[in-house]
Amino acid sequence: MANIKSSAKRARQNLKRRAHNRYYSTTARTFIKKARLQIESKDFDGAETTVQQAIKALDKAAQKGVIHANNAARRKSRLVKALNRVKAAA
Repeated sequence: MANIKSSAKRARQNLKRRAHNRYYSTTARTFIKKARLQIESKDFDGAETTVQQAIKALDKAAQKGVIHANNAARRKSRLVKALNRVKAAA
């Protein structure tokens, strides 16, 4: 435990922020995982909706500063690219 008041407060703030940030990162990760599974199972209608949910979650995480904007853009690009590749093959 910190001895100085300001460092104790900083530690409390860090715990709160970590919990807040983890919510957005795990939500995004969950939606990405669901989207990938549906893309692999070739369920196009479900895949499109989950890809949209994943994109929304990634945008929200980037907006909150949990992940970098370029990181979100890269992940969104790869998801849509995978969906389009599977659609074109079918």
